[in-house]
Amino acid sequence: MNSSIQLIKFTNLALALIPVLVVVGILYKWALNYRNAVYAVFRMLVQLLLIGYFLIYIFESNSPWIIMLILAVMVFASTWISLQSIKAKRKVFYKKALLSITIGGGTTLFLITQGVLDLHPWYLPRYMIPLAGMIFANAMNSVSLAAERLEAELARNVYYEKARGIALRASLIPITNSLFAVGLVSLPGMMTGQILSGISPLIAVRYQIMVMCMIFGSAGLSSACFLFLAKFQKQKFAPNVKKVFGSTKR
Repeated sequence: MNSSIQLIKFTNLALALIPVLVVVGILYKWALNYRNAVYAVFRMLVQLLLIGYFLIYIFESNSPWIIMLILAVMVFASTWISLQSIKAKRKVFYKKALLSITIGGGTTLFLITQGVLDLHPWYLPRYMIPLAGMIFANAMNSVSLAAERLEAELARNVYYEKARGIALRASLIPITNSLFAVGLVSLPGMMTGQILSGISPLIAVRYQIMVMCMIFGSAGLSSACFLFLAKFQKQKFAPNVKKVFGSTKR
């Protein structure tokens, strides 16, 4: 297969902003918060352009300490963002979310990089950083959905055990839908990127199976861990503690 990949000119890349501007226009026309969308797109552009240059330095480095520092930043940042859905309780549940993402995401990352891929050295940046990004990002989204739904269910005086189950199912909806759609509706990012770069689809498929398993596992483990730990500070989630956290048996 042809291993070359087409270089996108910045002038051509600007065309990709046309649909974005249309959406922003619709938000403005409908009197919605278009400024937040503009800010989000602007941040995305700046962050990706900066990280592109930063990754060149990281990939050329041969220091495990730099990789460990980057992984730590990923975990701390993803934990803070994951509690965006319950801002008022963010400080209360930060440690529990941090532990949950570290356990769910960290365990999965170790298994994938040291077991499935058997990286040498163990911190090989070109694999470790992108995979860690996918794992912690999905764990972050899952914990965020779980926290938001748990709070909502407890506010409706649903017992904790039932609210926990509802929250876990809700947190897994995005990744579960992705599992159903992959190969039929969509070709996910890693697989598409590999195919565009000239790698055989048969090889790309193996990597994508690995990716789908790792993001489902990290999302589910992180959410389950957070929902388990959240029970120990149940009074912070709902004022009617005795009722919503009582036994389901009456």
